[in-house]
Amino acid sequence: MKLIILDRDGVINQDSDAFIKSPAEWIAIPGSLEAIARLNQANYRVVVATNQSGIARGLFTMPTLNAIHQKMHAAAHQVGADIDAVFFCPHCVDDHCDCRKPKPGMMRDISQRFELNLKGVPTVGDSLRDLQAGFVAGCVPFLVRTGKGAKTEAKGGLPPGTRVFADLAAAVDHILTTA
Repeated sequence: MKLIILDRDGVINQDSDAFIKSPAEWIAIPGSLEAIARLNQANYRVVVATNQSGIARGLFTMPTLNAIHQKMHAAAHQVGADIDAVFFCPHCVDDHCDCRKPKPGMMRDISQRFELNLKGVPTVGDSLRDLQAGFVAGCVPFLVRTGKGAKTEAKGGLPPGTRVFADLAAAVDHILTTA
């Protein structure tokens, strides 16, 4: 099985420092959903792993998060893309959970759910914590410059072997031509 793990905000959809708190605020980054469709056509299963501390902060509810994800799935289907699963951490930093990236809890959950060792699995994010969580789990880290990615790249300290691309579409182009 071929698997890829994507962060959500800043990779698939536009990010906001004020959080994505409603379906209306979820706006796909141009080309991101089509990139997911290309992954599907190449027999990749696409999984999203996203921190959603807005729940713990009281900025939105679980039904709202579900509605945001329903919009994401519907938009993906409109271009022939399928997202197999969405894993999320609803906690804030002060909760000291194991699922909030950069901790690897979500990655372990993905590994167990798909019965797959994550060694060599591509993971795409726009923040250092996205890359760190994947790297610790054995994933190959890809940084996109969309969302917070340009700032993340400028700060440095990326995990060894991190590849950097303009956006998800460019990262997918690379993955599909080197796989």
